[in-house]
Amino acid sequence: MQLLNFIKLKTNLPENGIKNTIQLLNDDCTIPFISRYRKEHTGNLDEVQIGDIVKYKSQFEELEKRKVTILKILEEQQVLTDELKRKIEFTNDLTTLEDIYLPYKKKRKTKAETARKNGLEPLAKIIMSQRANNIDFIATNYLNENIENEDDALEGARYIIAEWVNERTDVRNNIRYQLEKFATINTKATKAKVDDEKAQKYRDYFNWSESLNRCPSHRLLAILRAENEEFIRVKIEIDKERALDKIEDRIINSNNDCASQIKLAIEDSYKRLLFPALSNEILKAAKEKADDNAILVFAKNLKQLLLGSPLGEKTILAIDPGFRSGCKVVCLNAQGGLEYNENIYPHAPQNDQIGAIKKISSLVDAYKIEAIAIGNGTASRETEQLIKKIKFYKDIQVFVVSEAGASIYSASKIARDEFPNYDVTVRGAVSIGRRLADPLAELVKIDAKSIGVGQYQHDVDQTKLKNSLDIVVESCVNTVGVNINTASNSLLSYVSGIGPKLADTIVAFRTKNGAFISRNDIKKVPRLGDKAFEQGAGFLRIKNGNNPLDDSAVHPESYAIVTKMAKDQKASISELIGNKEILQNLELQNYCTAKVGLPTLKDIISELEKPGLDPRQTAKVFTFNENIRTINDLHEGQLLPGIVNNITNFGCFVDVGIKESGLVHVSNLTDKFVSDVSEIVSLHQQVIVKVMEVDIARKRIQLSMNYK
Repeated sequence: MQLLNFIKLKTNLPENGIKNTIQLLNDDCTIPFISRYRKEHTGNLDEVQIGDIVKYKSQFEELEKRKVTILKILEEQQVLTDELKRKIEFTNDLTTLEDIYLPYKKKRKTKAETARKNGLEPLAKIIMSQRANNIDFIATNYLNENIENEDDALEGARYIIAEWVNERTDVRNNIRYQLEKFATINTKATKAKVDDEKAQKYRDYFNWSESLNRCPSHRLLAILRAENEEFIRVKIEIDKERALDKIEDRIINSNNDCASQIKLAIEDSYKRLLFPALSNEILKAAKEKADDNAILVFAKNLKQLLLGSPLGEKTILAIDPGFRSGCKVVCLNAQGGLEYNENIYPHAPQNDQIGAIKKISSLVDAYKIEAIAIGNGTASRETEQLIKKIKFYKDIQVFVVSEAGASIYSASKIARDEFPNYDVTVRGAVSIGRRLADPLAELVKIDAKSIGVGQYQHDVDQTKLKNSLDIVVESCVNTVGVNINTASNSLLSYVSGIGPKLADTIVAFRTKNGAFISRNDIKKVPRLGDKAFEQGAGFLRIKNGNNPLDDSAVHPESYAIVTKMAKDQKASISELIGNKEILQNLELQNYCTAKVGLPTLKDIISELEKPGLDPRQTAKVFTFNENIRTINDLHEGQLLPGIVNNITNFGCFVDVGIKESGLVHVSNLTDKFVSDVSEIVSLHQQVIVKVMEVDIARKRIQLSMNYK
């Protein structure tokens, strides 16, 4: 099967769009570039559809690589027939391919192999013919120094038959079908660890059973984690008698001595070979599906987090709160640069509230602070209350900002390179302030797994997770666009066509030569060739440059079209930009070319109407209930303001202003059936929740949004 047909079979996308997308990918074009600037080529495919093409292209290439390996091995074994070769070449599924290869696969020493060496394969063939009677007497013809009696001979022959049964594709597929439809997953607590304190969070699974195909992804991952930590044992089960009957129906067609031997061989094959391998296979497949679901949830959450509301270029005072060690205070300029840092000690044991208030007031005045960001960790609520007591000379917005991952950043090489002369406490406070100004620009510096918006992220396939999250970050960065004159190396590295090494080169060039004043200047960066410029230029912004289009998503390759539009309207490009009356009355067909069609032209008009517009909403202040400080302040029936801080398949978690987040189970989100939690709530959404249950011992809070 050819790549084009393989992807078409998997996606049902238009053939021409797939073909052209494959060509663009082979030309090293990125997904953001293809989806944004090559719509005519792809038939207007979006990022998700192009991502599917990338995924199945990779699967096909992996399949073809495996075929080449298998064909080479079979050729070396001199067993490759024309029919077998055709069978392999026309296979479009990796599992089927491995089943075809199984009989020829080099095995470690097996019982069947030992039986063959003892000359018992002819006896196995006689039994499988099912035409012989008095098989015990026939078995005496195969006695030798290693086979002492007919029972040994028959046992050896059954080992060979068991292997043949195991290698039959129809038998394997039938067991697979039964596992897919009827398998149950059963768990039992391990006696040695059932009383372990850490085991208690898994106590729901100490004696659990349910259909494997109905087990939700989060539950399966929790069960497998508990097994990995040796708190429980996991078994996959199906109806054994039914499975054996199905195999016997396919193989046994007689009622003589041979049939009874084959039946024994089938039981042995099922117990020793088929079921262990295929039950592991189905559990692995279920785990992969659960991984995919968990990764999808993580990716959705990460996208919402990265596209969270920025405050913008403001002077910010950021506080990393604490008790005994004090609160680290930093002042940042509008570009996020560190201007000042100091510690204050308003809380126990020092309790220097007066000194802290004086210091904060003087810093706000001295550095013309426009907003205050407070980390949401230890002493956050107490610090927020302190700040709200201060009478500032102007209106100062106060925000509580998530600290998730800030400690990871503060100890990272990126942070050390940015602030080589400051310790982790200063770097952490800077990160909190910068997150308020621009969440995307700051969070790209942190390993996405450390941001805390996923479920079981450490249990899923780490390579898949990283690839998926990298795609999300790349998509978000390119959706928003990047100011090349202020962006960090980390942010630039996610721009289409750039990457880490070129990002470092751009920053070094910028440091040495000053700000870029036009997109054409970008071409002067060493080792930034035509391809990188083509892929990245549309996503890089030049603020206050010579050409107003340089601060827009209009690609330089389309500047001539905009120039012609302006000329036709007897206006300058600056006069054209933002003038909806002119733009909406343009006859776009007049600007179509062999390469540029209506999809691109519509994008250009949309961008010209609001050039460089940030697609994100502006940050808004949120206030928690002042009377809720700890879990002990909660009681059933309370209505509380909160912020959604994590979304899972089974519900969402809401921050109500204390250390522990509460769970709104999917059944308590709304009075309607919910298939996708993210369709009901979004990350950082401000909600009102009702307290349903508080388990102080386990530190669990049950909330509801469906209380009216």
